[in-house]
Amino acid sequence: MRHVVIFLAVLGMVGCSAVDVRQYAENTPKLSLAEYFSGNTRGWGMVQDRKGRMTRQFVVDITGVIDQQGNLVLEEFFVWNDGERSSRTWTIRSIDEHAFTGTAADVIGEAAGESYGNALHWRYSLEVPVDGKSWQIFFDDWMFLQPDEVLINRTEMRKFGLRVGEVTIVFRKEHHRED
Repeated sequence: MRHVVIFLAVLGMVGCSAVDVRQYAENTPKLSLAEYFSGNTRGWGMVQDRKGRMTRQFVVDITGVIDQQGNLVLEEFFVWNDGERSSRTWTIRSIDEHAFTGTAADVIGEAAGESYGNALHWRYSLEVPVDGKSWQIFFDDWMFLQPDEVLINRTEMRKFGLRVGEVTIVFRKEHHRED
């Protein structure tokens, strides 16, 4: 019985320690998902295992457009340091000023997110290929817009509730100059 009480106490502390994205409401620069990702964006990222060892690196090029229904559609093209190339297409729908949902072919169900101030908190489960098998990994993304159109993304990955790794990405808005 004592073990059950300790487990429930720990579980309660973990649940209470979650960061509320609304605390960033006054932070600037303000993040508008549609504004930031419309057009071309480039990201540089790495994947770390649960011990913090970097296992892979990548560059991602993203093209974003607003479709006829008002959804943000993101075409992502990844080039991994081992030569692998992959892609994903997100369709992100605005529920209201702060809430979003998103779908992609390898996302299980719908992603859900909230944005306040310079922050976006985005949660979803993804089918991830690992050693010829498919794992369902839960992604807990936090994105923070910085000055000079730099967006920092930190993601915790979990399987069966256990932390299995992290992804860190730094995005930069691409502007094409007409000379």
